[in-house]
Amino acid sequence: MIAKHIAMNAAVKSSFAKLVRYLTDAQGKQVRTGAVRITNCFNDSADVAALEVLNTQMMNTRSTADKTYHLIISFRADERPDAATLAAIEDRLCDGLGFAGHQRVSVVHDDTDNLHLHVAINKIHPTRYTIREPFHAYRILAKLCDKLENEFGLQKDNHTPRQVGAENRASDMEHHSGIESLLGWIKRECKEKMLGTQSWDQLHAVLAENGLQILPRANGLVITADNGTTVKASSVAREFSKPRLELRFGPFQAAPRLQALPKPARRYKKQPLVSGVGTTELYARYRAAQEDALDCRAREQEQACARKERRIETAKRSVHLKRAAIKLAPMPRPAKKLMYSALARALGEEIAAVQGLYRRERQAIDRKHRRSQWTDWLRREAETGDLQALAALRGRKRQGDLAGNTVTGSAPPHRPLPPIGHDSVTRKGTIIYRVGNGAIRDDGARLKVSSDADQAVVHCALQMAIARYGERIAVNGSDAFKEQILTVAVAGSLRVTFADAGLEQRRLQLRASTTTTDSRPSEGGNATPPTQEALSRSGPLATVGYDSTSGAAGRYIAEREQKRVDGFDILKHARYTALDAGAAAYAGTRRVDGQVLALLRQGNQVKVLEVDAATAQRLGRLPLGARVDVSTLGVIRAKGRSR
Repeated sequence: MIAKHIAMNAAVKSSFAKLVRYLTDAQGKQVRTGAVRITNCFNDSADVAALEVLNTQMMNTRSTADKTYHLIISFRADERPDAATLAAIEDRLCDGLGFAGHQRVSVVHDDTDNLHLHVAINKIHPTRYTIREPFHAYRILAKLCDKLENEFGLQKDNHTPRQVGAENRASDMEHHSGIESLLGWIKRECKEKMLGTQSWDQLHAVLAENGLQILPRANGLVITADNGTTVKASSVAREFSKPRLELRFGPFQAAPRLQALPKPARRYKKQPLVSGVGTTELYARYRAAQEDALDCRAREQEQACARKERRIETAKRSVHLKRAAIKLAPMPRPAKKLMYSALARALGEEIAAVQGLYRRERQAIDRKHRRSQWTDWLRREAETGDLQALAALRGRKRQGDLAGNTVTGSAPPHRPLPPIGHDSVTRKGTIIYRVGNGAIRDDGARLKVSSDADQAVVHCALQMAIARYGERIAVNGSDAFKEQILTVAVAGSLRVTFADAGLEQRRLQLRASTTTTDSRPSEGGNATPPTQEALSRSGPLATVGYDSTSGAAGRYIAEREQKRVDGFDILKHARYTALDAGAAAYAGTRRVDGQVLALLRQGNQVKVLEVDAATAQRLGRLPLGARVDVSTLGVIRAKGRSR
């Protein structure tokens, strides 16, 4: 567990209401926001509580510091504390910082690889109206986190920072943006050689080989790259502070003339961190996209400015004509003065309205063409189905793979699959699928099932695992999760075998006992097929199969694929799976052996889904090519209605 204070660089930019809106904004995701907890406020609504906090902050007129404290509490990837544990941890940390009795709003976020809790705290006391600023908060948080980890059985984290100041900020920048910083590059490429120098000339020579310079600034020294990026010399290592260097080499000596220095063998460039995946082409696309965004923003802002000028000129021209008409009108001078005054006031109001419209247009243009970080751009590209961007995200250095209740294969995946019907993609390339009340996370190597998953979620996870890894899968996690997997596999009659010998033996025994029991005749003399009864109990996901050769859908797909092999101009046909959830184009229906099949086109493929007669009748009213949305449950929706 890690707790960290996120400070605002400028107090004037801090706003408790904006912070609460950001924390409670789902951003179009189903898994982003979890429980919202409001403490020491009279209202249960986050928005109303934010107004209450703002009123409290206004009572303190003396302090000019930031009056909002933003605390983030993050947990390991395989840790999912319950609501009571989260509340207890929040209370202990806030009380330890001296915020007992202060108003706060906390929101759980689960759209990243690590469950984390955001806490927005009002630093103004609700009755005394004094401001509280914790001294050395990172030390207090480190001690409290260590105690709470022992108390609640959480995994241990290192709470003593090994990096401080600029070094820590550079590390955070590399982690979030994915771009190599100058400080990190110097440490990795030339720090050791710099430590081995014995004079100012040798130090200048080593730096010149790497396209760097060391220069005096204020009371210290800075290291500058060719592109103008600068870092403090002491941030690289304490040995490069000005006092220590002058103690070793004597008073500072400027670098000799460029002709006397060696030519640079390498230079620092802003580029992605080295990973297991080549990103040269992707980074070129990213740079081109950013340049296009700048060009489009400048062009649209220029057009918006021209529209503003035209509107103002039109308003002025209209007022000028009205003034001319008033001037020629036979009326007393006082009346004309009143009308002139009214026209001037109306013109001012119209110009203010035009300028307000222009300001909103500028803000909309800025939001539309906002520059994005490298990892954010990769996430957006991956969410659209770009497998290269998804591989680049997964190639970044990570703390570890998904742990907990996971399903994986004994062999690597058949092929990488793009995120379809997903909820979001994290910075590490983990695809999050929302299924019913649970979630499934896919990091490319395994599928992790949320701890609160029901039978439908487990069934969907098993189907996804079969589609990716084949029929032989491995199950890791708690005994309860393995039991749930076993029950769903037998009840759904899924074609799957388990890598664990004990689990596979239990599956065979349970399947044999279930078949023997369900094959006995009932009181009416009829035998009830066990698989049909099991499927009806396992939920709607059981109707979404992965066997492409069985049933009416399998026979239709085989017939169409054979024609495609024979040279007919036919799109590839495949059975619909839960992985294909999302937008599609309606391509008609077919009837095979009495079973109605819905054809859904996605890209260059046609997905075949078995539907009932009522659904087929409703789909028949749609025109070919109509846009429909298909859920992971196989439910087809068009124009807001369920199909």
